[in-house]
Amino acid sequence: MLDRNRRKMAFHRRKVCRFCADSHAVIDYKDSKTLRLFTTERGKIIPRRISGNCAKHQRVLTVAIRRARNIALLPYTTSTLR
Repeated sequence: MLDRNRRKMAFHRRKVCRFCADSHAVIDYKDSKTLRLFTTERGKIIPRRISGNCAKHQRVLTVAIRRARNIALLPYTTSTLR
């Protein structure tokens, strides 16, 4: 009984903010290649619990994505034809 409960418990590795880990990585709205990593294929911003960013960098990242969308470097949504 005890062995079965122990197997069910899964170890979840804590995600590390890539911007805190690498001091050379900067968030810039002009760098659409980096910003695309933090958006889904539908164009939504990936939440911090999934991306692993810290709160500080997630806020900066969100502002950068919104600015890039505003000047048409990133799409708001994908164009889907029915």
